[in-house]
Amino acid sequence: MSFPFSWNLVTDFRVMFEFAFMRNAYEAGTIIAVLAGLMGYVVVLRRSAFAAHAIGHTGFSGAAGAVLIGVNPVYGLLAFTMGGGTAMALLGRRASTRDIEIGTVLAFLLGIGLVFLSEYHGYATEAYSILFGEILGISVAGVWLTVEGAAISLVVLALIYRPLLFSSLDEEVAEAKGLPMLPINVGFMLLLAVAISFAVQIVGVLLIFALMVTPAATAVRLTRRPRSAAIVAVLIALAATWIGLLVSFPWSFSGQTSTLSNWPVSFYIVAIAFGLYVGVRAASWIAGYVVPRRSPGPGVDADAEPRSA
Repeated sequence: MSFPFSWNLVTDFRVMFEFAFMRNAYEAGTIIAVLAGLMGYVVVLRRSAFAAHAIGHTGFSGAAGAVLIGVNPVYGLLAFTMGGGTAMALLGRRASTRDIEIGTVLAFLLGIGLVFLSEYHGYATEAYSILFGEILGISVAGVWLTVEGAAISLVVLALIYRPLLFSSLDEEVAEAKGLPMLPINVGFMLLLAVAISFAVQIVGVLLIFALMVTPAATAVRLTRRPRSAAIVAVLIALAATWIGLLVSFPWSFSGQTSTLSNWPVSFYIVAIAFGLYVGVRAASWIAGYVVPRRSPGPGVDADAEPRSA
């Protein structure tokens, strides 16, 4: 079955939204994109991309365990990502230097996931869908679960935003000022775990960078202001999700069904986010090549990046 693409987005969206699975996908995708964009900005500031990647992979072990005992994989995701994130924060003192601790916890939890998979003798469709995402299969109950989890996460993020931002910009100064670094680190890792647990429903564990890191990495190249960068990261994540869902719908052009609808939604989201990042990098390079930077004054480091306030 296919539907003619009219090039009138209002009409085309009306056609898509006649289907409950597309409404659910857009609702959940919008919520997750906002949460992932905001959390991703902090991840980039704290140089914790490896932590986000590792927490996503530990979530797969939790999903496999949930399938083994017959419960919703999202609950297993939450349990393992939150447990793994807490362990990483407790074992590693600083966010930017805890790669060894992250790798150790990741290896252990992946080993547990392997045991879960070996004990399960059925067809673990739900667990394997966590690898690449299955947003078109999300239910109304899944949408509401996403709303509740995201709402709690955003409230907590708003409460700890200022100390979290301060510690993300300069951990040593924040610690010297007397900020409780351990509670802040644990709280951030728990928030990150929740955000990743819901984001994998869209792009999956293996492609988690698409929503959690790439939009934020693009945003920090467009603006140095924390608030503006966070907003831009959210907008990029939203654009990638909305356009990815639009393109993946079974449209027909001139009577011919598009083959694009045969490809996974997560691929389009990843491709759009990556394309924007490469475009911004290329534009920055071209601008720097065509308009050389002014020579700094004496005693000024030309390669030093300005600090965000």
